[in-house]
Amino acid sequence: MTITARDRGLARCEACAKLSRLPLKNTQETRHCPRCNSALSYRRPLSLQFSWAYTLAATVLLIPANFLPILTVVSFGQGDPDTIMSGVVKLWESELQLVAAVVFIASIAVPVAKLVIIVILMLVVQVRLPLSKQQCTILYRFIHFIGRWSMLDLFMISILVTLVHMGNIANVESGPAATAFAAVVVLTLFAANSFDPRLLWDLDHD
Repeated sequence: MTITARDRGLARCEACAKLSRLPLKNTQETRHCPRCNSALSYRRPLSLQFSWAYTLAATVLLIPANFLPILTVVSFGQGDPDTIMSGVVKLWESELQLVAAVVFIASIAVPVAKLVIIVILMLVVQVRLPLSKQQCTILYRFIHFIGRWSMLDLFMISILVTLVHMGNIANVESGPAATAFAAVVVLTLFAANSFDPRLLWDLDHD
């Protein structure tokens, strides 16, 4: 059986990461970090509840993010709004396959993958899905690694909107999907950060 820090009465402060000793038995008294005075607990309070709330909100916003226009390129007074997927198709048809692949991965594949992985991890804790703790740890580290690329599409839009502003000759306008997509990115980051991976290893002690 794996011996955890909680088995030894040690708790990590969520604010400054200092290890402190707590009583092994549950008490009503709230202990505080000796360094920053934040409340201490063995596990992140309400971890699953917050993760589920952020995940469900991100899932709902994923619909307008993918079906509403995210960008409109106006050239000589004419232009049609594009969704994320229609923009990918246009890039592909314009023989910009590499750019199309980057946009597809960053704007569609990554957000969906993050939501699916977060749901899987939460279900492992709650309903004991048959995944090993090592596999779950790899998945958890993966969503944190790919999270840094989630804003790539919005960076591209912001650059285009800022630089391409030439009246009726050429103009780029962001659409309502950009706001929804930004919210999805932020919510998935919150969902991943709210999930306490130590809950996966606590299953061995239940």
